[in-house]
Amino acid sequence: MELDLLTLGLLALAALLAGFIDAIAGGGGLITVPALLATGMPPTMALATNKLQSSFGSFSATLYYLRRGLIDWRTMKWAVACTFIGSTLGTLLVQRIDASLLQKVLPFLLAAFALYFLFSPRVGDEDRQRRLGLVPFALLVGTGVGFYDGFFGPGTGSFFALGFIALAGFSMARATAHTKLLNFTSNIASLLFFILGGQVAWVAGLSMALGQFVGARLGSKMVVTRGTRIIRPMLVTVSLVMSVRLLWQQHPEWFAWLG
Repeated sequence: MELDLLTLGLLALAALLAGFIDAIAGGGGLITVPALLATGMPPTMALATNKLQSSFGSFSATLYYLRRGLIDWRTMKWAVACTFIGSTLGTLLVQRIDASLLQKVLPFLLAAFALYFLFSPRVGDEDRQRRLGLVPFALLVGTGVGFYDGFFGPGTGSFFALGFIALAGFSMARATAHTKLLNFTSNIASLLFFILGGQVAWVAGLSMALGQFVGARLGSKMVVTRGTRIIRPMLVTVSLVMSVRLLWQQHPEWFAWLG
């Protein structure tokens, strides 16, 4: 699909903003997927191209967090493997099964997550006691959320962050860092199958990749320097915005009072 230079530039700017938000709280797809659809791309191609550009953002954020010592790779190998397998299975299954049920339930799950992040006294700057061992955590969170990302996708960052905070006892900064590692893993798994299906718009995706890489680096730096002060409000805001947006798509009549 051919796009003019102005459109490619606007897509790169959208990706920069999305990368910044994604590195902190996830939800960048709220910006990039509509931007890609606005170019006239078919939905499947837009989703595939979004996986390409978001892979660069999640890689940039993961690399930054690794260099700052916020990711312990040795304890994450099982979670990475399970996330890859889960995302692969989800990507294969979504081509055969209707995801409409998940779409109906998701807004309420995201709203619940927002309330958890907002009011839970356990969410803070300090690590706490782990509730699940490495392998059970990998099987439950890695496989489960990875499958969800390959099958549907919106809110994946919130699911991973909740798992790390509530079940692994991570601080918000460490949870955010490890979330990007698993996000990158699930993105790559899905992207491979989209490439095999010939669905990726390479020029648009690579143009956005540059913006994603820069935006993710800036967002990652913000997490390291400001910690919970920026992560908690961003997680709450992004989760609520995604919830409202999905409800608006599913039930526009509920918002008729807005005029």
